[in-house]
Amino acid sequence: MAENKIIVKIKEPALTAISYLIPVVVAGGLLLAVGNIFGGKNITNFTGTIGIWDAFSTAGSLILGLLPVVVSTGVSFAIADKPGIAPGFLVGLISNMIKAGFLGGLIGGYVAGWFTILIVKTIKVPNWAQGLMPTLIIPFLSSILSAAVMFYILGAPIAEGQKMLTRYLTQLPSSQKFLYGAIIGILASVDYGGAINKTVFAFVLAMQAEGVNEPITVLILASMVTPFGFTFAYFLEKLFHKKIYTQTEVDTLKTAFPMGICEITEGSLPIVLNDLWRSIVSTACGGAIGGGLSMLWGADSKIPASGLFAVPTMSKPVQFLIALLIGSLVTGIVFFILKRPVSAENEKKEEKDVDLGDISIG
Repeated sequence: MAENKIIVKIKEPALTAISYLIPVVVAGGLLLAVGNIFGGKNITNFTGTIGIWDAFSTAGSLILGLLPVVVSTGVSFAIADKPGIAPGFLVGLISNMIKAGFLGGLIGGYVAGWFTILIVKTIKVPNWAQGLMPTLIIPFLSSILSAAVMFYILGAPIAEGQKMLTRYLTQLPSSQKFLYGAIIGILASVDYGGAINKTVFAFVLAMQAEGVNEPITVLILASMVTPFGFTFAYFLEKLFHKKIYTQTEVDTLKTAFPMGICEITEGSLPIVLNDLWRSIVSTACGGAIGGGLSMLWGADSKIPASGLFAVPTMSKPVQFLIALLIGSLVTGIVFFILKRPVSAENEKKEEKDVDLGDISIG
């Protein structure tokens, strides 16, 4: 009977779906950012001709508008494999239609995936119909059940809940804005693109879907303070003649900094893994202060990713850049103070080749 046991998983499907989602977000965000930089507009009434930058902006908006569909399909697929794709896709479309947004897509993906698994485990058909199960019977039945749940049970409460949360966040007093920004900044930065970051990303993306852009701007900042902060620490090393980096780590910075411009934190991992707790403390300090200031000052990226490429979409770009600078300086100063000087003997050990093939992120 063990083979018939249904195992309910919560964490893994969400992380899998967000992993699928991130390239979509980055592609759509970059398209929209580039289009906006050159004056492009989102075209909703296509007449047969469209300017190149309008095409960029429109393509980016189309991609970002389908994020609930992407996440619902990803969650359902992670739970139920290919039979879960059709019902997952459908609940995402329903979530868009009834204004349940990204959160509705996320929850709907679980509904679709679990219904699909339930049908697989309980519905039995004759041998001649077995070939129809994965392509017809299972997706069809699961789509009906999942759609009914979204239309008649979950959709309206999720949509109303998002509206209430949006009203709450938009009416926060200044002191609480800094606190919320600091919390998001810490959580989004301390595991360097891992599971915590992805969980926070899901939350702030849901808020952006409702028009609250400040939280996701904090995440963008928090993903950049580590590579920028570590780079500042390098210049402090030169200024105060305290050698904290091996030559291998200096070479890592040459890659980590440009990756950080694009909001990719993982380039800093070789340095982080060499001195984990000092890196976490430094990143948390910079993420908290930079994130708190960004939220307090109302920095508001209109796209959910892309690092510095998102700045042209903000109504307060200067405030964001100042918050990023302060957060990165804090990270760099704390890391410089905490990190032990590198001796010649330690540097020789660090220069040995390190196999990063077994490191798994997220």
